[in-house]
Amino acid sequence: MSKENSHKAEEFKGKAKAAAGKATDDESLQAEGKADVVQAKGKEAGEKAKDAARGVANSLKDSSER
Repeated sequence: MSKENSHKAEEFKGKAKAAAGKATDDESLQAEGKADVVQAKGKEAGEKAKDAARGVANSLKDSSER
């Protein structure tokens, strides 16, 4: 499983946990689920930033080789 898919799976689990907390009126579980969603989105954003930085680095490398 790719990292992006892994982060999406974590996000889905967090949403499910938050929904279960809401359905059972368990504020702690709902908050935990929301925190899981935020954490997964943060990881995904970090991966995208790394990919963008690699793209810039590769572009600079390619332009310097010309």
